[in-house]
Amino acid sequence: MAAVRHPFIARRLIIMVPTLLIMSVIAFTVIQLPPGDYVSTRIMQLQESGDEADLQQIEDLKEMFYLEESMVSRYSRWLGLPWFTSIRPAGPPWFFTADAKKKGLLQGNMGRSMETSRPVNQIVGDRIMLTIFISLGTILFTWLFAIPVGIYSAVKQYSIGDYILTFLGFIGMCVPGFLLALLLMYVSGQWFGIPVSGLFSSQYGAQPEWDWAKILDLLKHIWVPIVVLGVGGTAGMIRIMRANLLDELKKPYVVTARAKGVRPLKLLFKYPVRMALNPFISGIGGLFPQLVSGGAIVAMVLSLPTVGPLMLTALMSEDMYLAGSMLMVLSLLGVLGTLVSDLLLLWLDPRIRLGTPSK
Repeated sequence: MAAVRHPFIARRLIIMVPTLLIMSVIAFTVIQLPPGDYVSTRIMQLQESGDEADLQQIEDLKEMFYLEESMVSRYSRWLGLPWFTSIRPAGPPWFFTADAKKKGLLQGNMGRSMETSRPVNQIVGDRIMLTIFISLGTILFTWLFAIPVGIYSAVKQYSIGDYILTFLGFIGMCVPGFLLALLLMYVSGQWFGIPVSGLFSSQYGAQPEWDWAKILDLLKHIWVPIVVLGVGGTAGMIRIMRANLLDELKKPYVVTARAKGVRPLKLLFKYPVRMALNPFISGIGGLFPQLVSGGAIVAMVLSLPTVGPLMLTALMSEDMYLAGSMLMVLSLLGVLGTLVSDLLLLWLDPRIRLGTPSK
């Protein structure tokens, strides 16, 4: 509990707010940079026809997406602060509001899709939860294999096992994820009779309610994306763990402990392994966005209902508000991942708890 109340964590929590605010400004600015978007293109097409119904549709689109307002005003509405650009704000002046038109990202409303005019929250549905589930499974898979294999390779440096594991690690880093996905789909379908395209079987895919049968069906399918996304990361993390542990084993405190007769296994896991985990754990913050964005092609190959393909489709169709909301989801996952890694580092490394510099 003392670690949770540590000022180090308080500083990290305070930094989260301006970080997300800056990311929202960058995301909204970037999605406005390309010349045109889906709505602008649609309005040009409707204007060419000159039909009264089409002209009314143009006015509806302009009103729905506030196209005649300034960029700052649209940003404040998207964020959920419409009063920010209003001289005389109506209604609640701050966070809570019952008016759906005034709700934005701060109130959990991700806006509307330009292409379908549907709320982004409905389009996303369970995609965020499934994306987090796959990402957590991939991180767990990476840790379960990378940590023990990296420790073995460092302790048995230049042994036959070390050479074999290093060679397999290079292969894992070089094999494209989509190729491994196709291979596992074939093996699972031909050898085990389990089709793994998508995350659910046909009888559960359209079922909105969650029950134990649907969860078990998800577990039958989810192992393929976890393995595919985890292989490349595991290979890289093995090299990081091996290099960090080799560096720790050469430090004076390890030599001194060995000279005093400390048992090798006890010495290994009490200090060097814990210290070698620091850079390993620091990478958690960047893993969530990397798994989502880097796994978009794999998700499309496996027909996975995750955030990655949705964001890629939104960018290709110039659905800017949907793409911007997905970018903010990735930013939030990255910030939360960084906070989790900071908590783990605070627990593992006494130098951070005591505020002493690393030597």
